[in-house]
Amino acid sequence: MPSVPQVPQWDVRRLPHAEGKSFLVTGGNAGIGYFIAEQLAGTGALVVLGSRDRAKAGEAITSISSRVPGARLKHMPLDLADLASLEASVDALGLDRLDAVVHNAGVALDHPPRRETAAGHELMLATNHLGHFALTHHLAPLLTATPGSRIVTTGSFAAKSERLDLDDLQSQRDYRPKRAYARSKLAQMLFAVELDRRLRAAGSATLSVIVHPGGALDSLTPSRPPIHARTAGERLRQLPLGLFVQGKDAAAWPAVRAVLDPSVHGGQMWTPGLFGLRGTPRIEPLWNHLADTTTAARLWAASCDLTGNDLAFTAPSRVRRDCRPSD
Repeated sequence: MPSVPQVPQWDVRRLPHAEGKSFLVTGGNAGIGYFIAEQLAGTGALVVLGSRDRAKAGEAITSISSRVPGARLKHMPLDLADLASLEASVDALGLDRLDAVVHNAGVALDHPPRRETAAGHELMLATNHLGHFALTHHLAPLLTATPGSRIVTTGSFAAKSERLDLDDLQSQRDYRPKRAYARSKLAQMLFAVELDRRLRAAGSATLSVIVHPGGALDSLTPSRPPIHARTAGERLRQLPLGLFVQGKDAAAWPAVRAVLDPSVHGGQMWTPGLFGLRGTPRIEPLWNHLADTTTAARLWAASCDLTGNDLAFTAPSRVRRDCRPSD
């Protein structure tokens, strides 16, 4: 009887080589995005840091280069809240392939008043969801031209108990910042699931995967000055919380695995292994409301209208420009 091949266990500290590949991390200059970029850089791939701030991106590139000898890094000017700027940002990339994009950047506001972008969109929805929707549209030719490419979308626990109000998607009638943030993250996650459904229907080899980082604290995050500095006192005071949550370096692991692991499939959600809060990444079943195809299709249509971008993929290397419901 032939032996069954053994699938090696995933080791977050011994990542596979990815020379010749290219990855884009939005918000790669700070927080969890920085550690996603740092870890991916260790694979030998070209890692592009999408960031509005050139100086902060430069600091992140210097920090990663000091820890990853020979790291191949590049800055992509990226303002997700400015939809009109995204096409030029992608055109300036100068790449002929893109193996993965990690939709990681985001903004969270804690207090009123409600803020809008220049286009009149509520800021958190615009940055966290609409900007990534439009960015995916502009990246589609690169992604479809790259066999086995991946679109990795960062969700949040905050979205688990929320539901979208599609009649007030931009919180114009009832603005509560924490709820608006949670709904913007839920929109991202619904987009990722619907995107994979459409990719499969189109016969595309590109995958759409959801990740969420669990609980991540600055006080448990290793120092990366000047990007992040942690004192010994802060670390000691918060050490007991390390039983339940983790630093932002470990919070990057689900996204890094979603980018690199050949066993990852489209439509999956990868989370920290211990109650979704900390630990090595594992697959978590999709939350029930993420499987709501009606809401996802309505959100997709609304996103097309708000961004002015019609997003669809075909296999192997053409992009179909429409917003019709998926099969």
